[in-house]
Amino acid sequence: MNQEIKKLNLQAEKYSKQLNKILNEVKGIIVGQEEILDKLVISLIADGHILLEGVPGLAKTLMIKTISDTLSSKFNRIQFTPDLLPADIIGTKIYDHKNSSFSTKKGPIFTNFILADEINRAPPKVQSALLEAMQERQVTIQGDTFQLNKPFLVLATQNPIETEGTYKLPEAQVDRFMFKLIIDYPKREEEKEIIRRNTQGKEFKTNKVLGPEDIIRIQRFNRQIYADEKIEDYVSSIVDSTRNPKRYNLEFDGHIDYGASPRASIWLILAGKAHALLQGRGYVMPEDIKAVANDVLRHRILLSYEAEAEEITSDEIIKKIIEKIKVP
Repeated sequence: MNQEIKKLNLQAEKYSKQLNKILNEVKGIIVGQEEILDKLVISLIADGHILLEGVPGLAKTLMIKTISDTLSSKFNRIQFTPDLLPADIIGTKIYDHKNSSFSTKKGPIFTNFILADEINRAPPKVQSALLEAMQERQVTIQGDTFQLNKPFLVLATQNPIETEGTYKLPEAQVDRFMFKLIIDYPKREEEKEIIRRNTQGKEFKTNKVLGPEDIIRIQRFNRQIYADEKIEDYVSSIVDSTRNPKRYNLEFDGHIDYGASPRASIWLILAGKAHALLQGRGYVMPEDIKAVANDVLRHRILLSYEAEAEEITSDEIIKKIIEKIKVP
């Protein structure tokens, strides 16, 4: 086993250097938000999607477009609005009068990177069209099924401030996102750098680092990274404690209505592996799980009315769980 882990470590170090080159290129364009950028790359390695919550103007579009540019990949931005139709995302069939036949017009979903901007502004039928494509990695247009491109990453954003004219994402659909990330304002010094970059007429360009086929190779390798049975026990205990807190001497006083789903366990392991890979390791440590726990669990723990009334957040509950569950 030691020999096998050595081989995994060597390969992980090689891929880690390539991934950090991507991060360095992106950080040359984006000021601050380093933790968010790291999580974007982790989700790409683990082949998962992201729900990003934050106020407008925090460079969400620029982040995903810049990563796409460094990977020589295709990028589409979809602005979700109340009048959007599922066909506007997945495509439709158009009748050609000259040939007396139907031809398929593919929608913007057929790309590598998608920014679904303000996903909660579109009706549920449109949301489900995107989320089905995310889950199945394929689209059916009037009876014909088409596979989506690889790699395929959706970054969906929602504005936490405005609720007028929005449609809340159903919990079952939110569960399909690997991460829910919270993006905050830049620090004061970062703000000054943002001002300089955007008011002095300088152009910042990224270099191509990898291609889509390289990312697919890294995604396959990510699943080979070694996670010991003790790590699996640790993850299952964390997830189980959200459903049965008393079993772990956690007193949440009815603050949780529903615990995390089995998808949480799967993504904790895959995201933990991706975090280890980014560090150049071929095996998972408890620290890797801790590093991604909040982002995997915060949208999967459904809080009770009492918790919301007391202004208790899921992040606070996750913190208590991580402190309580015994580390292997």
